[in-house]
Amino acid sequence: MPASSSSPARCWKTLPTADRFRVLHVAAEVFPHVKTGGLADVVGALPRALGAHGIDARLLLPGLPAILDALQKPRKLLELGALFGAARVSLLRGTLPGSDVVTYVIDSPWLYAREGGPYHDATGRDWADNLQRFALLGWTAAHLAAGEFEARWAPQIVHAHDWHAALACCYLAAHPGARARSLFTVHNLAYQGRFPVADFAALALPAGFAQPFGALEYHGELSFMKAGLVTANHVTTVSPSYAREITTAEFGCGLEGVIASRAADLTGILNGIDTAVWNPSSDTLLSKNYSAEDLAGKRQCKLALQQEYGLPQHGDAPLFAVVSRLSNQKGLDLLLESLPQLCEARAQVVLLGSGDPDLQQSFLAAAAAHPQQIGVRIGYDEALAHRIIAGADVIVVPSRFEPCGLTQLYGLRYGTLPLVRRVGGLADTVDETSGFVFDHADAGSLRTALRAALLAWREPGRWQRLQRVAMTRDHSWSTAAANYATLYRTMTHRR
Repeated sequence: MPASSSSPARCWKTLPTADRFRVLHVAAEVFPHVKTGGLADVVGALPRALGAHGIDARLLLPGLPAILDALQKPRKLLELGALFGAARVSLLRGTLPGSDVVTYVIDSPWLYAREGGPYHDATGRDWADNLQRFALLGWTAAHLAAGEFEARWAPQIVHAHDWHAALACCYLAAHPGARARSLFTVHNLAYQGRFPVADFAALALPAGFAQPFGALEYHGELSFMKAGLVTANHVTTVSPSYAREITTAEFGCGLEGVIASRAADLTGILNGIDTAVWNPSSDTLLSKNYSAEDLAGKRQCKLALQQEYGLPQHGDAPLFAVVSRLSNQKGLDLLLESLPQLCEARAQVVLLGSGDPDLQQSFLAAAAAHPQQIGVRIGYDEALAHRIIAGADVIVVPSRFEPCGLTQLYGLRYGTLPLVRRVGGLADTVDETSGFVFDHADAGSLRTALRAALLAWREPGRWQRLQRVAMTRDHSWSTAAANYATLYRTMTHRR
């Protein structure tokens, strides 16, 4: 429900819990406890933002070690017994630090209590039992939605995020007692959760799901992503442009036909950012705060960042930054090809990221060859990411595809002008009045955009005008939450 001058947020908050619209978010990550990408940021912020729109939004998460460690006032709802190869599964309820969102956590040490990431082991290999681990997540969501685990609460909408939660839509469709509608959000279509069809029996779903052209069957395999796309009552993606793109062969990752068949039930809703966490005027991680009205502190942040990366502290040198996963999707090979141009222009470059070993080594080699101009940190550090976004002049996001992208939104918020490819959410959030844009995924097009940024840098008045436009754009969760709230209510009226 759109915001209005009558302050509906305060009105909604006076509603008794029983009268509020009920939504269960199902996901594998939540910021800041488990994060591999923007999915975690969305799951950490959207349920809280929905409270201002009369939504009792709750979370269901797998019991990964960091989530169990963070869960406050945990209470065991019930023992679920032996499920999906685990001898003991129980359901906990509590809250996470800094949030009043009710959070359900599946406690299953056999499936979740292990070192490494949520999807891969320490060497980067997928966990061999990912099918069981995330089937349990979807199964639990469906039975919770059917009112079997909470006597006084059942959601009207189950909102499943990405392939890890996609089977929630399948189990809901197969459950005769479930009345909740299902919404499936695609955060990144490239990751599809594919498994051998021989493993289907472990899911305890009706046989039709895995038969040719069934919801789960995909070219002789099982695809959790396809299952979510087919069985959900409605599908969303994280930007309007990406919603259009994934119906085409270029961006559809083999599922464009499936998605095109759901075109009437497909909506693109642009992600927001948590403006309390990302606020240059109050960010405690910065050496100096600043605002659109007073940019003086940004220069101090830049000098501090240059020092942190071991670069000469030249305030007049344009400082380009990358905070990204290092992968082909992100187009950073194009930036590698363009580094000589930036070095010739006496610009500086700082990078924070990890991923593809070849890209890592190439950027490290570039830094070794140009230690006065290029600084590289392999890994991820949330505090350093804040300092980079504040201290840099330009944030570079040359993605081949980008469902939404959050880094460019942080850049806009901090007056660090985004330089992006006109694709997906980047196209929906950055234009020539607030940054620099190029169209084609090749180094020549990127170099043209870099040249435009370097020319603009030489005109301080123009640069500051661009910064102020960027910083006054509203990319908070308020608009996205209003759009989701409207969609939820519309879905319940469609039967």
